Amino acid sequence: MESLPKTQQPHKRYWRFSKQDFFPEPSFHNLGSYKNALSQTPNRLKNRLFARSSDSSELIELKKESENEMKLCLTWWDLIWLGFGSVVGSGIFSITGQETRNDAGPAIVLSYAISGLSALLSVFCYTEFSVDIPVAGGSFSFLRIELGDFVAFIAAANILLEAMVGAAGLGRSWSSYFASIIKNNPDFLRIKIDSFVEGFNLLDPIAVVVLALANGVAMTGTKMTSTLNWMSSIVSVGVIVFIIIVGFVNGKTSNLVPFFPFGAGGVFKAAAVVYWSYTGFDMVANMAEETKRPSRDIPLGLLGSMSMITVVYCLMALALTMMVKYTQVDVNAAYSVAFEGIGMYWAKYLVGICALKGMTTSMLVGSLGQSRYTTQIARAHMIPPWFALVHPKTGTPIYATLLTTITSCILALFTSLDVLSSVFSFSTLSIFMLMAVALLVRRYYVTDVTLKHDLGKFLLCLFIVFGSSIGATVLWSTNVKGWIGYAVTGVLWLLGTSGMALLPKQRIPKVWGVPLVPWVPSLSIGMNIFLIGSLGKAAFYRFFICSVVMLIYYVLVGVHATYDIAHPDKQKSVIDEGKGSSDQVL
Repeated sequence: MESLPKTQQPHKRYWRFSKQDFFPEPSFHNLGSYKNALSQTPNRLKNRLFARSSDSSELIELKKESENEMKLCLTWWDLIWLGFGSVVGSGIFSITGQETRNDAGPAIVLSYAISGLSALLSVFCYTEFSVDIPVAGGSFSFLRIELGDFVAFIAAANILLEAMVGAAGLGRSWSSYFASIIKNNPDFLRIKIDSFVEGFNLLDPIAVVVLALANGVAMTGTKMTSTLNWMSSIVSVGVIVFIIIVGFVNGKTSNLVPFFPFGAGGVFKAAAVVYWSYTGFDMVANMAEETKRPSRDIPLGLLGSMSMITVVYCLMALALTMMVKYTQVDVNAAYSVAFEGIGMYWAKYLVGICALKGMTTSMLVGSLGQSRYTTQIARAHMIPPWFALVHPKTGTPIYATLLTTITSCILALFTSLDVLSSVFSFSTLSIFMLMAVALLVRRYYVTDVTLKHDLGKFLLCLFIVFGSSIGATVLWSTNVKGWIGYAVTGVLWLLGTSGMALLPKQRIPKVWGVPLVPWVPSLSIGMNIFLIGSLGKAAFYRFFICSVVMLIYYVLVGVHATYDIAHPDKQKSVIDEGKGSSDQVL
């Protein structure tokens, strides 16, 4: 009798913890088989380095690893508010004052517009992939299909780490805001341990509790979490509209003069910083597998939310700079102090509550997105497939959620905000850049279809786009004066993109596609490289150190697990050879 697929085997208990559930691959059958697998590492690395997945594998085959289906319960309405809830946190309240005062002045509104445009370009790329391949893995699955296993793993591992660090940072920020409302001391609710190292000596049980509650809600069901998110987000929109109206009514256009006190350089420098107020939408792309009508709901949800957020941020920044002269904007509590200046002392509590709500929904949506990301990585056997199991009743990946919850709670309990922020940033922009590259590869290269000379021309054009973008970024970062260097890099970028536009496209989108390809993804590559160049050295060091650690894991575990899954015909021989090796040892 033909065996049923995994998704039709409800008799298996969900709560199980055997070795077979964690390491079912033949390479880990016993010590002998693992030693045999290690001896084949160079060949396996060569095989997996550029091995590409396929749409059908990500959409159909890998889902079987979860044994139960996630529930189709989200609409465009849910996705719009999930986007809003994940992106609009405390950043707009904390970063705007700092960048207005120190870098951009009233032109901070342009900084938000530039960053919003950059984020929107990335959203376009995510949207096309999510409509074509509506799976839980988001960028991991998309990069695995177009750029291969290795690039997808390094990128996914870095962004998963940043997501957990970001969640821990949100938990600590929530605690700080809450403590400041009760008593004007952000560390009021923390426990100091003098024997611990500085930066890890302020224990934060409140952050742990908040993270655990948010993740607990996310585990109970996607639809309920989404409903809680959009209800609270609508209340938050009401508060934001109030802030904007009061700002315009009590504002003075004279406060906008001079509009560019720090010049164009200040505008772009601020844009690189306020960009972090836009991050989080990639977590929403991970919800594609639970969307009822991906072809309609995902474009409306992702593009709709990001467009709305960009307008809201620009209006809030404009309202602040009209209320207060940029030289008098408070760096730490810009909006609260601005309201005090017009006699509305109670408004600081309104701002605090709005920020707390923003951080809470960011944690909720982040928990949903992180666990779906982890689920798809586990489905591909890059981490134990046990984490891919979906609960039959809730339709949520509880094990994956527990993994991200426990990790972020441990980080939040011990690690201060300044330490967390120093490890946060590089990977998100790298992923956005790689997503634009993956989109170009998807449009211009199809295995065994694209002619070799067309592939060569495409790679040359892509190299020119990268080279010119890096060149312009280096010029800007080293404060090179004059326009000649920028003109040369700009012309090269135009030539590279124009050359790509003249090449024949090998694939057209099935339902919804990014407009103006290759111009939109090429511009996204340039803008993300520029923003990466604005980061400090610490972000680069962190990225490379973490990537080395992840590479070690990949060589010792990931490459063998994925090789076994990709070559099921060789699995029996690996087990047999392993048994032989074990017998010789004995």
